[in-house]
Amino acid sequence: MSAPDLEQSLTPAIADHERAAAYFWSFMVDRSVRFLPERLAPVFFSTLVEAIAHGADPAAYRAGLVVLGRLYRRFDLYPYHGTVIAAAVVDTVRRFAGESWGPELVRVWEQGCFRVLRLAEQCAEMLGDGPRVTFGVVESVVSASGCVAVVTVRPARRLHYLAGDAVPVCSPRLPGRWRWLSPANAPRPDGTVEFHVSVVPGGVVSPVLVRQVTAGDLLWLGPPCEVGLSLAAAGDADLLLVAAGTGLAPLRALVEQVAASPGGRRVTLVVGVRRLGGLYDAAALDELQREHGEWLTVVVVLSGDGGVDPVARGSLLGSVLHHYEAGQAVLVCGPPEFVREARTWLPIGGVEPDDLHAAVTFQRGFDVDAWASRQRHTDTAVAETSEDSGADGGSGVAS
Repeated sequence: MSAPDLEQSLTPAIADHERAAAYFWSFMVDRSVRFLPERLAPVFFSTLVEAIAHGADPAAYRAGLVVLGRLYRRFDLYPYHGTVIAAAVVDTVRRFAGESWGPELVRVWEQGCFRVLRLAEQCAEMLGDGPRVTFGVVESVVSASGCVAVVTVRPARRLHYLAGDAVPVCSPRLPGRWRWLSPANAPRPDGTVEFHVSVVPGGVVSPVLVRQVTAGDLLWLGPPCEVGLSLAAAGDADLLLVAAGTGLAPLRALVEQVAASPGGRRVTLVVGVRRLGGLYDAAALDELQREHGEWLTVVVVLSGDGGVDPVARGSLLGSVLHHYEAGQAVLVCGPPEFVREARTWLPIGGVEPDDLHAAVTFQRGFDVDAWASRQRHTDTAVAETSEDSGADGGSGVAS
């Protein structure tokens, strides 16, 4: 059975996902399986079936598995629950599919469900305990350039994260289609979180987040994850932060985190854009430079604008090598292809491998044990930070 057949049978249920999720939830409750609160049924159902039907994008797939893994652990699912969950998925998709359903689809959906639930169980064990899946209300969507929007969200529960983390984010306009976005701000007293979203050519989710989501919309927020961009990894070293595109978001959050307790650390932030008009966060960068110029240096590299001073025009990675000093921690974030190039060329150019910290792109296999260890360490650090602050309530990359 091909993926298009699965997608065709799923489309009617996703188009009416709230009713489908209610049917799915009722099916399980009628069989005395009550692990899932009804309010989270749309999140669980849509994420599960989308993971079964769409697995081509490894980053999106892993984002969905992180959400399922956290729900799996929070509500104490066991492998024996899988039989009822699979039956509920099959019956729900069949009920809504109409003429697009065929008896041969029963086995395909069942097998897909068992496979994804096994992966969710593994992910639950890997992640350990930590922040919950929650909801957030969009406070504003500001067009920062032709294809970038700044989306400010107020989570229903405070989102416990550290600067540099990434968060699975989903709009109910496309239920179950999760994407990784990194907060562009260090945790704020009011709990609001700012995401930077760029329209990816050919993308499905990013155009919706940039052009359709509006103030008052609901977003689903998964558990924040450490993705290789943390101050802890840098120790006490000076920082060389390298941003391409909306990879600027988590690095700006790191600058804000350093500003909260500088401690003598010097930071150089190198931002690469093709043209000056693409520098979507210029005002915030100017403000940071004015307020913290004694330890912060912002460098803008324009790679494709022939109308600017040649000193400001050139290669982003070349500029990084120009500013690099031995002992600096180099943190890199941007589109996957840029991160791959940085991993290859910066060590060749002289950056010590131990000094280089590139964001996880989820585009290739990664060391699961090391990644899991980072998640548990982050959970502990977030819990300690939350206890210290007494805060307990209120308040990238998308394609």
